[in-house]
Amino acid sequence: MSAQDIAYVEFYAGEYRSAVDYFVSSLGFTPAAESAGPAGHSVLLRQAGVRLVVTAGPSTRTFLDAHGDGIADIALTCDDVAGTRDTALAAGASLVASEAGLVVVSGFGDTCHTLVAAPDATRLPAGRDWTEVPPGADRPARRSWIRLLDHVAVCVRGGTMAECADFYTEGFGFSRYSSEYTELGEQAMDSIVVRSPSAGVTFTLLEQDMRKKPGQIEGFISRHDGPGVQHLAFGVDDIISAVHDFNDRGIEFLHTPGAYYDMLATRMPGIQSEIAELRTANVLADRDEWGYLLQLFTRSPYNRNTLFYELIQRRGARGFGSANIKALYEAVERDGN
Repeated sequence: MSAQDIAYVEFYAGEYRSAVDYFVSSLGFTPAAESAGPAGHSVLLRQAGVRLVVTAGPSTRTFLDAHGDGIADIALTCDDVAGTRDTALAAGASLVASEAGLVVVSGFGDTCHTLVAAPDATRLPAGRDWTEVPPGADRPARRSWIRLLDHVAVCVRGGTMAECADFYTEGFGFSRYSSEYTELGEQAMDSIVVRSPSAGVTFTLLEQDMRKKPGQIEGFISRHDGPGVQHLAFGVDDIISAVHDFNDRGIEFLHTPGAYYDMLATRMPGIQSEIAELRTANVLADRDEWGYLLQLFTRSPYNRNTLFYELIQRRGARGFGSANIKALYEAVERDGN
């Protein structure tokens, strides 16, 4: 009994139209279905293997008042919904909803998990009346760069990360994949990666070392008013082309200092011929024993400056750019986080 994959991610929006426009016009998602009722308005967006639901309306207000725009639900496909529900409850989850075709349990902070039977993974989310959206001739064609949701980064309160990791291993059948401790001057952060048996769900859990000075993780916790999703990492096949295209669509990325690329040729001689292109696109590079990865992070497009997005291209690497953690951390610090 375990969770296997991410069926969809649900985003609660204060401004529905602007939120949908960011995903559709800027990131290239396509509307697939809409639902409207007294509780709110939702649209299901698709791009390759990623499904996002954007929701606004009365049902979102409590979450939005506390946290601002953000991820309220990460729906998980399960080999046994009832069994996964029971193990999650035994591990400390609470039952948020249980009705015909809909089982929801609590996760981290106020982000919950709708449990979806594996055969129903591609069906429209339960609990709403959906109308399919026909292909829109009025919507300009956009190149689809994103092909999967590589991982979800989660900020938790200092001192609670190990407990959160245990919650997912005991309650959802995940395993601990890796861990990393990073010191950054007078600040430090710790991380644990937990992953489902299928590798279809990967959560990178992040906490501030409370023995050090407060930093960006605590800044997120403060602005978000508790634990939550810091970023979604979208897998792409050609990150440099994707970044240039997304720049043209108005997406803002974090800036990487020139000194980073001056050192990159020495640190990673295998990609020396690409460094000029990486510098132009501000893309970060890293390697592990399995291969290389390239990655870049957007600025948060939301008022509270919390949730942002990552593009990641894997060339065999299985890690998460540990050598780039400091570069990302410092970039986020400069960006006001």
